[in-house]
Amino acid sequence: MRTKILIFAVMLISAVSNAQQDAQYTQYMYNTINVNPAYAGSRGVMSIFGLYRTQWVGLDGAPVTGTASINSPIENTNLGVGLSFVNDRIGPTEENTISADVSYSIKTSETYKLSFGVKGTANLFNLDPTKLNTPTGQSDPLLQNLHNNFSPNVGAGVYFHSDKSYIGLSAPNFFETKRYNDNSMAVYKERMNLYLIGGYVFDINANLKFKPAFLAKEVDGAPLQLDLSGNFLFNDKFVIGAAWRWSAAVSAMAGFQINDGLYIGYGYDLETTKLANYNAGSHEIFLRFELFKKQDRIVSPRFF
Repeated sequence: MRTKILIFAVMLISAVSNAQQDAQYTQYMYNTINVNPAYAGSRGVMSIFGLYRTQWVGLDGAPVTGTASINSPIENTNLGVGLSFVNDRIGPTEENTISADVSYSIKTSETYKLSFGVKGTANLFNLDPTKLNTPTGQSDPLLQNLHNNFSPNVGAGVYFHSDKSYIGLSAPNFFETKRYNDNSMAVYKERMNLYLIGGYVFDINANLKFKPAFLAKEVDGAPLQLDLSGNFLFNDKFVIGAAWRWSAAVSAMAGFQINDGLYIGYGYDLETTKLANYNAGSHEIFLRFELFKKQDRIVSPRFF
């Protein structure tokens, strides 16, 4: 009986998250380091990034995600390095993930580089049994096995980019992780997520740029996730745009380049599914701070 209860609880967690296993971001174009290690150092400066996302506001147990990262090129080499932390909470579960990234870039032309990256990850998974309405509750030994459950992983990616365009393919985690296995079936698995990203910046005039971008995510056992976005950059300062997530949500985005090194952005998602009847949308805010900016390396604020 208790196994059935645990199966139901964890399946409910999976259903609420709508098959999203890796944390989901509306402003993915600024948070590439979390999905593609080849991005490390690609901006040419030390970049510090922090993001907070609260999803499906008003829905009990909805996902809440916080992430922080730093990445930088290594001077006088073709190497880039990065370090990131993600805290992801869904219902009674919490995951803390620390990742280290290393990239190597090859200049393929005057404007383009091809970067290869590897990612090493340490993950701690927790399930709080006090948040589950079960007869055995906190005393259930099966639930205790899901406290501070550690799992390592590795991933890799490629990233082809210039100052105006990019395309990348990556798998942040190669290995499937079984969160609970009763020797007859795996109740909850973290599967490999495959990402394809891309974007291009069009110079409409001296004061206006437009960047369409996309993210496609494929994971076994779930529908293809496709995000499409378009952002306008005015006077290299103010960004406004919109996005659409296939069969899931529409989004509005805005950002402001406070100074050469500091950028702040905000996004709001409105569900297009029946889930919209039970929540007030999703909010996402981020801050990016860049150090040691050199005018001969980045002439104007980058879109990505």
